[in-house]
Amino acid sequence: MRRVSILGGSGYTGGELLRLLHFHPHVEVAQVTSREQAGRYVHTVHPNLRDVCRLKFVHPDALEAADLLFLALPHGMSARGIEKYAALAPKLIDLSADFRLDSPEAYRRWYGEAHPAPDWLGRFVYGLPEINRERLRGADYVSGVGCNATAVNLTLLPLVAKGLLERAAIEIKVGSSEGGNKANAGSHHPIRSGAVRTYRATGHRHRAEVDLALGAGLDIHFAVTAIEMVRGVHLLAHCQLTKAVAERDIWRLYRGRYRSEPFVRLVSGRTGLHRLPEPRVVAGTNYCDIGFELDSDGRHLVLIAALDNLGKGAAGSAVQCLNLMLGYDERTGLRFPGIYP
Repeated sequence: MRRVSILGGSGYTGGELLRLLHFHPHVEVAQVTSREQAGRYVHTVHPNLRDVCRLKFVHPDALEAADLLFLALPHGMSARGIEKYAALAPKLIDLSADFRLDSPEAYRRWYGEAHPAPDWLGRFVYGLPEINRERLRGADYVSGVGCNATAVNLTLLPLVAKGLLERAAIEIKVGSSEGGNKANAGSHHPIRSGAVRTYRATGHRHRAEVDLALGAGLDIHFAVTAIEMVRGVHLLAHCQLTKAVAERDIWRLYRGRYRSEPFVRLVSGRTGLHRLPEPRVVAGTNYCDIGFELDSDGRHLVLIAALDNLGKGAAGSAVQCLNLMLGYDERTGLRFPGIYP
């Protein structure tokens, strides 16, 4: 049994990690930290864990050594304490954006400031198993993934790999939990409820991860819009292809790429209410569902994808990475469907 701890466990991602790890057969959650909640039972912040997790939050200064440490901290904090955290555990998974990029220059460009620990950037493996599985096996330091970037990367990867993508214009709709558990003017209920608010039409930071995973210089543009939803990412991509194809070619391409992937499902029916991906169907899971419709000209392909921003877009991918890092079947602790209806 491996001893794992969570640094920064009072947020939504920390709570999702706790939920997943408590049903993992090969790990024991030793400690969960929170400055504000130290001394309180975990279930007072994450009520779904009542009688599941009996731990109390501890102050970060009381964190002890572990086999693996999850860093679920706000942006910038992991990088500022990385030497201390690396001394506490031989393996780290950082769920923030601090170590997703591979160079100080890229970090400065997308985050507008110098990286606090630039020497550490190259030590982390980007934690998306579908593109980095072999590098993740046995890795010591792994970064988390951006939920919007994960939707883009998984959806476009087969096209890019075959040189079929000429350009893509993407609309991503997201739920309120993507903004975290700290209230702000935009998350105030009378303002947020019923909103359809585009908060990033160009230049989203997750584009840096798309460049990292798919290659820089691609003609890809995406906007992010907040809608009336708590959990979930819904992607719709209008793709212009480099040549005309038939529907069977798209099926062959996506089935070939994802046939052996345990958490990518193809959802593209001709009839029925659920013939295309929907966020509510994957809520609480580590699945990414991908579907498509091909226009009559054979070059205009519309791709649709759905994932849970706290699942496959954060904690679920992190647990999948833990399994690869520690030599377990990567499906361990993640083999469950969503709840329907």
